[in-house]
Amino acid sequence: MTYYIHADKFFLENRTENGGYLEIQDNGKFGFYYPETEKPADKIVDYPGKWVAPGYVDTHIHGSLREDVMKSDWDGINKISKGLLSAGVTSWLPTTITAASATLTRICKMFAAHKGEEEGAKIQGIHFEGPFFTEEHAGAENPKYMMDPSIDEFNKWLEASDGMLKKISMAPERKGSKEFIREAVKEGIVVSLGHSSATFDEAVSGIEAGASMFTHTFNGMPDPMHHTPSISNAAMAMHNVTDELICDGHHVQEPMARALINAVGPEHIALITDCMEAGMMPDGDYMLGELPVYVKDGMACLKDGDNLAGSILQLKDGVKNVVDWNIVDPEKAIMMGSYVPARSAHILDRCGSIKPDKDADFLILNPDMTLSETYLNGESKYKA
Repeated sequence: MTYYIHADKFFLENRTENGGYLEIQDNGKFGFYYPETEKPADKIVDYPGKWVAPGYVDTHIHGSLREDVMKSDWDGINKISKGLLSAGVTSWLPTTITAASATLTRICKMFAAHKGEEEGAKIQGIHFEGPFFTEEHAGAENPKYMMDPSIDEFNKWLEASDGMLKKISMAPERKGSKEFIREAVKEGIVVSLGHSSATFDEAVSGIEAGASMFTHTFNGMPDPMHHTPSISNAAMAMHNVTDELICDGHHVQEPMARALINAVGPEHIALITDCMEAGMMPDGDYMLGELPVYVKDGMACLKDGDNLAGSILQLKDGVKNVVDWNIVDPEKAIMMGSYVPARSAHILDRCGSIKPDKDADFLILNPDMTLSETYLNGESKYKA
């Protein structure tokens, strides 16, 4: 049955409205938004004092709840999917890490075999973080599997995934990168640059070849420099690209997050979590791929060395943080957690905004940006 959501504020795709009614059609899709003066006669679900936002879209996440894309079976992936609803995430890109080619092929086949079966946040594609990275900035990725890009190898994974492989992060200075990027983009793949020692010019070359993103900006790359500019400087200076950003306060300190957002504009920032299996879990010992990790004080670090190893951030908290840090207002923060990531991954036609005929995946927020409720296809699926 068609019904209407009534709330204090609605974050629509192109405008934020105070009050009014949002139509939720009986097919689980959004209908029209109506102002307060056009109260509908049908059923109204009232949320006084609350805000309505599109469901968040996490395009870079490895796991949660002690489950991980690299090791979990389908039941484990579905557990992540359901758990993400409590993080305000209604769409996601399960993200791999650098591994043996056969391992990546197996993971692709698993997702292809269970396409559309997830019961929580919707899997909108797969993101390969690696293996075409630079050992110097391996971070928590295993350098022994890193190699130069190969379009033939990539196409094997793409075929195994039944077209679900949508995005790849890679280092632009590796041999053959420009040629690989050009071919991958022709095939509709989103290419993001990261885990890289690239100079400014090498990063520019990758972007001009067709790459359109930077992977967890400032992490896994040299710091910005004023004499010898690097890939980090390119992330701050390039036009028409999207910068991933982890806003947990650990990966990038608030002043640097502010500098990046001010430099490129919120419309070019995709908030991500890079969350690993320790997400939503207590402190202790975990794994990221084949590498042991210890989680303490909100940080996940490799046991051997002090490298950060993914995060335990939930996207609802990353969105809230940029508001609490007074960098942007709620309207811009929500855009950075929904519309921008969806657009950057070429899935905006399916998620990322409130618009007629899109799936009615949306959030009920409190004015302090905390999550109150998560809806999927017009049905309430999680209450805080």
